[in-house]
This record gives sequence, C-alpha cells and structure tokens, in this order.
Amino acid sequence: MAGCLPANSSARPQRLPTLVPSATAPVDLEAAQRSGMLFFDAWQRQDFVEMYRLISFESQEAVPFDGFKQVYENAHNEMTLQTLLITPRSLIRIADRMVSMSYDVTFSTTLLGEFTDSGRTLTLLIDPRVNDWRVAWSIGDIFPEMANGAYLQFESKIPGRANIYDRNGEVLADQNWTVVRVNVVKDKIPTDISTCMASLVTIMGRTPEVIEAIFNRSGQNWVMDMGVIQPDTYYERHLELERDCAATFSQQPARRYPYDSLMPHILGNVGYPDADEVETLIRSGFNSETIIGKSGVEKSMDEVLRGKPGGRLSLIAPGGDRLRILSEVSTQIPESIWLTIDAKLQEYVLRSIGEAYLEAASSWGITSKGASAVVLNLKTGEILALVSYPTYSGNALNPFPAVGREVADQVQAQLAEDPSLPLLNRPTLGVYPAGSIYKVIDATAITDTGVIPPDEKYMCTGVWQEGNDRRFDWFPPGHGIVSTDTALMQSCNPFFYTTGFRLNAADPYLLPEYSRRMGLGSPTGLRELAEAAGTIPDPEWIRVNRGLEWTFSHAVSMAIGQGEVEVTPLQMTRLYAGIAADGVLMRPLLIRERGILDQRTFVANPEENGNFEVQPGTLDVVQRGLCKVTTETYGTASHIFRRSPLLDLGVCGKTGTAQSAGDAPPHAWFASWAPRDDPQVAILVMVENAGDGSAVAAPLVRRIMEYYFFGPFE
Repeated sequence: MAGCLPANSSARPQRLPTLVPSATAPVDLEAAQRSGMLFFDAWQRQDFVEMYRLISFESQEAVPFDGFKQVYENAHNEMTLQTLLITPRSLIRIADRMVSMSYDVTFSTTLLGEFTDSGRTLTLLIDPRVNDWRVAWSIGDIFPEMANGAYLQFESKIPGRANIYDRNGEVLADQNWTVVRVNVVKDKIPTDISTCMASLVTIMGRTPEVIEAIFNRSGQNWVMDMGVIQPDTYYERHLELERDCAATFSQQPARRYPYDSLMPHILGNVGYPDADEVETLIRSGFNSETIIGKSGVEKSMDEVLRGKPGGRLSLIAPGGDRLRILSEVSTQIPESIWLTIDAKLQEYVLRSIGEAYLEAASSWGITSKGASAVVLNLKTGEILALVSYPTYSGNALNPFPAVGREVADQVQAQLAEDPSLPLLNRPTLGVYPAGSIYKVIDATAITDTGVIPPDEKYMCTGVWQEGNDRRFDWFPPGHGIVSTDTALMQSCNPFFYTTGFRLNAADPYLLPEYSRRMGLGSPTGLRELAEAAGTIPDPEWIRVNRGLEWTFSHAVSMAIGQGEVEVTPLQMTRLYAGIAADGVLMRPLLIRERGILDQRTFVANPEENGNFEVQPGTLDVVQRGLCKVTTETYGTASHIFRRSPLLDLGVCGKTGTAQSAGDAPPHAWFASWAPRDDPQVAILVMVENAGDGSAVAAPLVRRIMEYYFFGPFE
C-alpha cells in the first residue's frame, strides 16, 4: 500500500502488504482496513468532523468533539503542518473484535520541512453501536508519547532583525536597544497564582484576559513568556515579580533608530502583529509576540529584515524532560538593507526646510502646515533624499521605544492632535494642485501635436477671455510677445489658458492623455512606500464624479495645474526628471543593496517604466524654456539663482504658485534638474500654503542643489 488516498479520491478498501492470520475466529480484516483508511484519508484532509465520526462511541464519550478537534489543531499549528502522507504497513488481529494497523506518517511542514514518524499503530475495534469497525482513539494517536501526558513543543530560534543602512553605510535602524523579557513557571510560583497574575497585569501593562490566556494554555512546568518590559520598569519592579512569581529575566534586543526623526516616513516603524496576521506568523515559525514591520521600509521589506526562524520540534514529558526530537532546522539569517538615501543629504535638506520655517515664523510660517522635498538621480531613478516636514520621533512609535515609554506616550498623544499631520508622508501621499509646474505638459502637448507650433507668437496682455470666462495673469501688465519656450520662462498664464482652450477644441481628451503619458494620475512605481495616484480629470471623470458636463473652462483650469488636478511631489519630480531625460520615465528606487555583512547584492537596477512617446525635437522646446527660467532676465527664478555657482553647471526648472482651497495662501513649488547639458539630478521642493514659488521654494532648491554639487558653505 503506497499511502492514504488522495484528498479528491473516494475511499475504497485496498489490500495491505501483510494480513497476519490468527488461530481464533476469522474477522473481516478488509472492513477493518476500510475504516482505518477512511480515518487516515480524513486526517490527510484535516477533516476533523469525519475523523471524529470514525472513532468509537467510547472514545467520543471520553473526548468531546471540540476537545478532539482542538488537540489536532494545536499539534498541527505547533509543527506548522501543511500536509501529511500516511503509509500503511500491516494489519494484525490482536483480539476477537480488535485489530492493529501499523503505519508511517510523513509530515510536511512550513518551517521544519518533511519528517517521518515510523512504526506507529492504530487500533480498530468493532463498535457495537454501529456494528462496524471504528478507531479506538486516544491522544496517543497523534504521537504515542502523548498518551502518557507528553506534549509537542516547538522551540523557535527567531533571528534578530537585520539593520537598515543608508547608501554609504550609515546605520539607520539597528537592534542596539535592549528590553527585558519576563518568564514565569507555574510550579515555581511561591505565592498563590492570583497574586502573581495581579502583579503581572500591573507591571507588564497587559490586560487580565491576556495574562489569564497565557496561564490557561500552559502546562505546570512550562516556561511562560509573559512579554517584555522597559529597562527602567525592570529596575523599579523586578523584585516584586521575583517575590510574587519567581520570575526570571533575559535581555532582548529591540529596534532603534539612531537618527530618530531624520527619516521616519521612509523607515517606518515596527510593532506587534494585528490579529489577522498572527496565524500566518505562527505557521511560519514566529509567535504572536513577534515584532514585525508596520509601515515604511520596515513593512515593505519585513520578510527580508526578519529572516526565517529555525527551531526544534520535540516531545516533552510532563516533568519537562525531552523524550525525542522529531525534527530540527537551522535559522535563515535575515538580510540587511542599504537604502538609496544619502543620510547626510537627507539631514541637510531637512535642516534647510526647518530653518526656512524659523525664518518665516512671522510670515508664511504661520499658514504653512508642511513641506516636501525630493532629490532624485534621474539617470537611475535612485531617491537620494525624500523629506516630509514636519517630522517626528521614529523611536516613539516602536513597542519598546528607545526614547522611553513616558516620552513615547507624550509624543504619540501630540501626534494624534497635531493639525499639521506629521505622520503624513507628504512626498508620496500628499496630493496638491500642481499650479504652474504643470505647464510643461501643455507645452509638450501643443508642440507634439502641432496645435500651437513652437515659433507661433502670442501677445500676452495679462488678460485672457473666451465668452464669459475672463481670467488674469499673475503679472497684470502682461509679458508682451511670447512663444512656447518664453511663455514657460515667464510663466505667462494667458498663453497657457490658450493652450488649454485650443487643445480642448482639438480633442477634450488630449491634455488628460498627455498628463497620464507623462506620469500623472497613477503611482510612480515606487515599491517600498505607499503612494497616492493623484487625479487627472477628463470629460468622463467630471461627469461621473461631479455630475457635470465638461466644458473648455475645465481644460483652461487644467492647463495651469488647477481645477481638479491633484499630484504628489514625487510624481512631479519624476516628470521633470523625464523631461531632462528626453521623455524616459524611471521607476523611483529606494533599496540599493541587500545582504549579510560583505555578501551584498546590488538591487537598484535602473528600470524604465514609462515614456512620453513624443516626436523628436518636442522636448527641446520645453527644455529650452525651462533652462531660461534661472538665467534670462525675465525668468521667474533668475533673481534667485543670480551669482550662484550653479549657473556654471546650468539649472533648469519651473516655479509654481498653486491656488489652494478657501482663503489659504497658495502652495509654493519649484521643480528642477542640473546640470543643463548632462542632467544628473532632479530636485523638487513644495511648501504648503507658503505663497510664491519663486520666493519660497526656489531658494530652498538652490540651497539643496549647491550642497549636492559643491558641499556645505557654512
């Protein structure tokens, strides 16, 4: 007999290799075999209802179904069982109405692989209630030793969480903070159990229900893991736990972020698993107390950072002695992660934004709730800095905070009430009107389609009107005669109102189509952090979401990045990087390397995941206009970059002043790249409700770019 029946087969009697005869009255061995095989088949399918039906009435009286099911489920969970294969060996009569079936079981498990338990026996008897063969079941049919009170124990060897580094090897997350784990054994408790449990509830900070559940599922001699406490709690209260519970203690490394508030939006935090995550963790060899990644890179790279537990599955006698080892497997060492982020650059960008807020404390600093900055290697897609301001203490959100529990509780309370939403990762999840930095899309669309040829002249008077739709320029006198590139340079609104109107007349879907082709309206493809898609409206979107018919006014508003347009700072950085790279869009990358010590694998392989797909020469017009923004007299940021050493390299970019809802000041944008002739890096800054992009965002970009190319001047 090769094994028990497949799960999708109907059970049928099969001849065993050895049917041992007996001198006593004959019994129907094939009927006995049939019942045994049905029981094995049900076990293979983990059909506990069918298994229970096939055990004798006497066995059912001794063990209710819920208890029967529970012992199997507990055993399966302890060994992380996936499937099992049963191989019958022989059937022998041992009494007038009783037989013994010998068999082997091969268990396939998630963590321990396969192991075989050989030479087992299953006893069957004729149950008078049904006058048929049934299994004379006991708990020893799971493992024989369990009949004498032994229990399964999986001793997990959970590896420590691996480190996270910046691109240059600076430690961003490690395990150099230590907490204290508390263990208790019931039989060693010197007082009554209720006194011990009361102390555990008070000192451990856990509910009575949680403590009681640990006690209820543990044997008298089991070492019960009660959880962890902070070092200061240990120093103050460990004598009480020793007195009431005979508790023992061990040190446990915990997560720490040495730079604390430098990049919590990137790194994220760790914590206890949610209820729906526990079962999967347990079956992977972890436990319900395992600390896992909850947000940021800690979450997206969680399986890499925590590795895979090893361990040993044993049968333990009631007195605690190990009877035998069923299987053992080595730990899979976790891998560390090296980010693409440059910690020193990240620190400089964050400090620059913080200082700008201090300097503007009596002006735009009053109205602005936050800011974003992105520095992107436009050739590879590597993110070199990703700053969300304001920031917060990353250590305060971990379950064993390196800043201390009291400080962490205060920080968390403040974060919950802070109207500036420090927890929001603004570069990837903040959505805003793009304002004038959107105009590059109009310029690309009109040039590529020929709706407005590059050399066509336009008189920018400062006023634009079509029918009853009358709009004004930010510069009331107007900019005079412009063409596409100089309109970009001076950010002439009437010119771009015209582009929106004429594109809409040609096809209302043209401008939305170019917007999406250039990377807006969908995530950028960043794998490690959550992203907002933003919004690029079109006639169908307006009809479905606003209940309105699309008009040219929608297109005119869209042409200057207003109306229903919503973008993220990372999307716009990638878009400008794409313009500099002649229409190629790269997937933003955040993980540079992974590995163990010096055995590292480079994973930041450049990946093109989009293309503008425009006619040759189209982007020359757009690039020319953007490179004049910082150099020509009427360029909207020329006064900011005047006398900067960056002009020798060439800086190309666009200012943006995006109107926000209500009476709040506009959002200030500046998107850029450099050098002009050999683009290497794209840098964007967006400051919420801070006013003019050239006055607020452009100076920050200049400061960051000068640091990037020339180092600090301070």
